[in-house]
Amino acid sequence: MNGVIGALLLMLVLGAVLGLGLGIADKFLSVQVDERIETVTAMLPNYNCGGCGYAGCSGLAQALVNEEAKTVSLCKPCKADKKEEIANYLNTTPGPDGNCLQVKA
Repeated sequence: MNGVIGALLLMLVLGAVLGLGLGIADKFLSVQVDERIETVTAMLPNYNCGGCGYAGCSGLAQALVNEEAKTVSLCKPCKADKKEEIANYLNTTPGPDGNCLQVKA
């Protein structure tokens, strides 16, 4: 009976230590996601056609936010008013660094 109680206590202590380690790792190793990528992806038509040269609409959105692509007009199926809306959003919404982008419709 002592062996069972000892094993149970050992597992409880080990679980607590590992849980604490995971909590600390989550705090220090977390990656900040730029909210603008998700917003721009939702604003695009989400056909994921690849006509823009990127791997789907999320690829184009990431390229626009990371300033790899300078114009929304790369998206062929996107309507002109939506392109203008995306460009206005990116030009007026600051990112985590506090800077706004200069993107053309």
